Parts: sequence; structure tokens; C-alpha cells
Amino acid sequence: MESGLKRSDARILAPLGWRLCWLIVLAVATLVVMTACSTGDDAVRQGDTFEFVSPGGKTVIFYDPPAERGTVSDISGPDLLDDNKTISLDDFAGQVVVINVWGSWCGPCRGEAAALEEVYANTKDSGVSFLGIDFRDRKDSARDFVEDRQVTYPSIFDYPGRTLAKLTTPTSVVPTTLVLDRDHRAAAVFLKAVTAQELQPVVERIAAESEPNRSGVQPG
Repeated sequence: MESGLKRSDARILAPLGWRLCWLIVLAVATLVVMTACSTGDDAVRQGDTFEFVSPGGKTVIFYDPPAERGTVSDISGPDLLDDNKTISLDDFAGQVVVINVWGSWCGPCRGEAAALEEVYANTKDSGVSFLGIDFRDRKDSARDFVEDRQVTYPSIFDYPGRTLAKLTTPTSVVPTTLVLDRDHRAAAVFLKAVTAQELQPVVERIAAESEPNRSGVQPG
């Protein structure tokens, strides 16, 4: 009897090894969400600061009533399209902000880009801003993505994930879309690609909770 694996056996087991690696990656991602779930039954840990919790492993989560929402820490980072500019959440005072985590390498991100742009165009006159966070991407590829898909709202270039970490959302889930109310409290999270039909009603509802400009003058 031959000792060890035959070449034919190795060829059969090699794909299984790759599948095992992907299963380990998925297990780690699941553990991140499960760990968050273990903090409590609510979608947000109690306190003044937003901390992501996914009850029951949900992919669409709403944080209501508004008084129980947690405020997102100020996020900022370099403008994807302008190396000399920094974008901050403070730039959008008094506005509903839709934050989308994306990467040009992400297939679902390519699929949802048109939907995000559509909702942005339909709601921006209601005091709604969109802000992308480009994660783990090559800058030239990300810029090509923005140009090819005619994305008109700004994005933070966040290759190392420092900006994303401040959101305390699972960084393994790309795309993620987070809707902040006018006080920049987390109102809704989509841990999946979104459609215009499901996102726009949510954005409109949150924008209608209070009048624009109530927290100050909007940036021009």
C-alpha cells in the first residue's frame, strides 16, 4: 500500500481545501454578528452611542422609536476624488445621511450603485445627503467605479477600514447601508445590497420625522 496521498487524491482534495477556507471566513463573519447579538435583545446597545447589534441575524434592521437611537461617532476621512480634501459627518449637520459601504471589487456593490444614485436624486431636495465609504479598494479602481456608474455623491477613501471601524458595523459585510436621522443617530441598517424600492420609503420616512434646517444651516 502506498503511503500518503496519490496525485489523483490531491487533485480531488485541493478544491475542498479552498472551500474549507471560505467556510472558515464565513464562520468568522457569522461569529462577528453572533457576538453582537449576544449583547442584548435590542438592536442597539443601551447608551448614547450607536453600537451595532443584529437581533436574530437580521439583514434589515430599524431603530425605533427615535429616542432610543444611538448617535454615530463623528466619522471623517480623505475624499476619494480629491487628495487635498477631508470629508466629515459634521459637513452634513441637520441632514439625514445615507452611508453606503462599498468597494469596486464587490459584485453586489456594482449592482446597487444605480439604485443608490436614484434614491439620492429623488430625496436630496428634502435635506438628505449620501456618503460612501470605499473600503479595501485601489484608489484608481474606485475612481473608475464612480465615473463609470455616474455616482454624484462623495465617498471617503478608507482602504484600512479606520473610518468604517467608527461605525461599529460588521466590516465583513459589504455592501452595508446605514441611514442616519437629522441628529445623526442610526435609524436603519441594510446588511445587504439594496433596491431603490426598499430604500427610498425608509429615507423619506426618516426625513419626514422633522423639518430640514432644524439643527442648523445645511452646507451649500
